[in-house]
Amino acid sequence: MLHLMIFHWILLFLSCFAFLTHQACNQFDQQSLLSFQLYIPSSSLNWPSSGDCCLWEGITCDASGNVTRLWLPSKGLNGTISPSIGNLTHLSHLNLSHNRLFGPPPITSFSTLIQLQILDLSYNRLTGEFPSTLLSNHIELVNLSSNRFHGLIPSSYFQQAGNLMSFNVSNNSFTGPIPSSAWIDSSCSVRLLDLSYNDFSGQVPPGLGNCSKLTSFRAGFNNLSGPLPDDIYTATSLEEISLPANSLSGTIGNDIVHLENLTVLELYSNKFTGMIPIDIGRLTMLKLLLLHINNLSGSLPPSMKNCTNLTTLILRVNVFEGDLSAFNFSTLSKLKTLDLGNNNFTGILPSSLYSCKSLTAVRLGSNRLEGQISPDIAALGSLSFLSLAGNNFTNLTGAIRSLMGLKNLSTLILAENFKNEAMTDDEHITFSSDGFQNLQVLGLGDCQLYGQLPAWLGNLRELRVLDLQLNQISGSIPGSLLNLPSLFYLGLSDNFISGEVPKELSGLQALVSAEIFDEVDRSYLELPLFGPTPKEQYNQLSNIPPAIYLGNNRLGGSIPAEIGNLKLLHVLVLSGNNLSGNIPDEMSHLVNLEILDLSGNHLSGEIPVSLKGLSFLSSFSVADNNLQGPIPSGGQFDTFPPSSFEGNPGLCGAIVQKLSCLNDPPTTDGLSPMPISESSNKELGYGLIAGAVFGLIIGITGGALYPFPKLKFMQHSRYNRRR
Repeated sequence: MLHLMIFHWILLFLSCFAFLTHQACNQFDQQSLLSFQLYIPSSSLNWPSSGDCCLWEGITCDASGNVTRLWLPSKGLNGTISPSIGNLTHLSHLNLSHNRLFGPPPITSFSTLIQLQILDLSYNRLTGEFPSTLLSNHIELVNLSSNRFHGLIPSSYFQQAGNLMSFNVSNNSFTGPIPSSAWIDSSCSVRLLDLSYNDFSGQVPPGLGNCSKLTSFRAGFNNLSGPLPDDIYTATSLEEISLPANSLSGTIGNDIVHLENLTVLELYSNKFTGMIPIDIGRLTMLKLLLLHINNLSGSLPPSMKNCTNLTTLILRVNVFEGDLSAFNFSTLSKLKTLDLGNNNFTGILPSSLYSCKSLTAVRLGSNRLEGQISPDIAALGSLSFLSLAGNNFTNLTGAIRSLMGLKNLSTLILAENFKNEAMTDDEHITFSSDGFQNLQVLGLGDCQLYGQLPAWLGNLRELRVLDLQLNQISGSIPGSLLNLPSLFYLGLSDNFISGEVPKELSGLQALVSAEIFDEVDRSYLELPLFGPTPKEQYNQLSNIPPAIYLGNNRLGGSIPAEIGNLKLLHVLVLSGNNLSGNIPDEMSHLVNLEILDLSGNHLSGEIPVSLKGLSFLSSFSVADNNLQGPIPSGGQFDTFPPSSFEGNPGLCGAIVQKLSCLNDPPTTDGLSPMPISESSNKELGYGLIAGAVFGLIIGITGGALYPFPKLKFMQHSRYNRRR
């Protein structure tokens, strides 16, 4: 007890001593801070106009009462930076990041901050040029990322910042060449250099080898060109090289294997050629290897099996080749994401791949793989995303049986395989209560499957997206399929489906009720899905437009009025069928509709005037029907081309250069013109998934094998009758 009392007395004495020795805030600094506050009228700062400023929020002083730290990140500061900040001449740490500051910083005022060590102005809306007047020899960290700075970064700056360790100007609009003086000095102390997401051009200058302490070099998403400098491979402390989305060329030198600390190598979306370095297995620390969208060739180096820390391997959209089953994947036990799509790999699915039990996403689409999907694939219990589209796999029924055991599988893309096989029916599989229990996306388009839609599809209670377009499926649409509570994308175009457009479509609750649609889990996909252009990317299911594709089938009867209940629908395609009767006025209830294609049917009557109230409608076609009467004017109807209405002699209006509907010649047999060739309709018929082309965050360059039609894909009103 006595010891405790003595301890408390000592603490009290030390507190009193600190109080007695503490100098009150420098009055000049205090006035400068109050001026700083005046420039930020809307903020959470509540500094008093008097008192010791050393006790104010975000302020630290030295023993003499001079302000040394102004630390106000994420304080909701909304305004400009006062020039009075230059009066804080003892300031060593300045952090105003993650606020809403705007306008140019007071560059001339920075010239007096000669003691500054830390400058962090990131994540604001600051403009202007690089603050080159910041001439502190003590500066260690500069972070100007995620602002609106522009112009050149002068080379002279780095010559005066000899102690600089971290330099981050990413996500701005800086231009010109990368300042070579950043590392030309042999005393280069930089550890982090982040120049990504700007407009830098020219080559990566030589001299990186001088930066013996450099661990991260990022300059992706610029306009850099030319080869990598040879001495980049001598910066042996490098742990990360990130240079994606430039125009870099040449080969990846085998000397890269000297960077034994490398954990991240991102060179995707460039113009690299040649092979992966044969000794890449020496990079045993490597975790992320992203080389997709280049012109790399050759086979997978056998030594890559020694990269046992790999978690992500992305090599899609290159010209790799060779028997994939010859590579030993079994040592890559930490691998989570494997993407080898859009190459020329041959052989069967590697049995060694089934040893990679950490895999959550695999895409091997658009290669030349063949054979059957082994039941051993069930060993990949963590697998959530699987795309094998665009290969030559056989035995669909066996594949479904094997894959049904993957309890965590949420996305399954098998498009353009199993050519001319029968659709797996209910007699050949035993559907258990936990089979495909988490499946959200199923793509089996362009397989030329025949048979009818099986009832087991109606058991996929979590299904959001179903694409079976470009097959030979016949029969009617089963009611069980239209009771799936979360289904918002149904692709059945280009088949032989008959019967009527089912009234039960109104049972698709995710397209009827906004509350239910909002409750549908549309979280991020393990791997994005891509459409036919680089910008068409779907990182999560919520990016995919709610759509119904029933075009180019053998559907007859009238369009049910109940279809007007699908108020959340964005795309409706019923073209190329045998539909008759009027266009129901209830279609005007589809207030979110962007694409409506009713072309190539036998519809009659007038175009409902109420449709012009569909303010989001950007693509519309009723071509090649038997419609008559005036074409509505106003609203979106003033934006549609004449081709949207052609093939209807009874229609009139300025858009078709026929002002009167009188004395129209009668139609003879009610038949539409002869169909065009099947190939001309692929823009419309392609369904959801980029069967072989996918990626992480960026878009792709062309060649999507099985594109999802984004909201611009229906650029024609033609159809292909298959009756």
